[in-house]
Amino acid sequence: MKAIFDKSSNLVGWIEKEHVFDLNLNWIAFLSNGNIFSSNKVKWLGPFNQGSFLDRDGKPVAWIEGVKPSGTLKPLVPTTPFRPFTPLRPLNPLKPLKPLQPLVPLGGWSKISWEMYLGR
Repeated sequence: MKAIFDKSSNLVGWIEKEHVFDLNLNWIAFLSNGNIFSSNKVKWLGPFNQGSFLDRDGKPVAWIEGVKPSGTLKPLVPTTPFRPFTPLRPLNPLKPLKPLQPLVPLGGWSKISWEMYLGR
């Protein structure tokens, strides 16, 4: 399980294989063909590119530990995948150390927060 950090290097969630969990380990999203979809309504949230969670404009909202956040050009809207089976709740991971603030990615950060990205 890898930690997910926002642009301020705050821990905002966890990713394990194709499943994304919030801080309480509730299943909130999944990865399918390079894109992130909400787990409840299978709504497209944006692309997942080299460890960065991108908004619909291709700008990073969050990133996983061990990668350098980066964006892309504005992506095309993908087809909606089938919702996978609900994963088993993972064991509580150890809270990671807060990483250093990353450099501003080329093109800048997304204007939306992690919570807005998730539609909350």
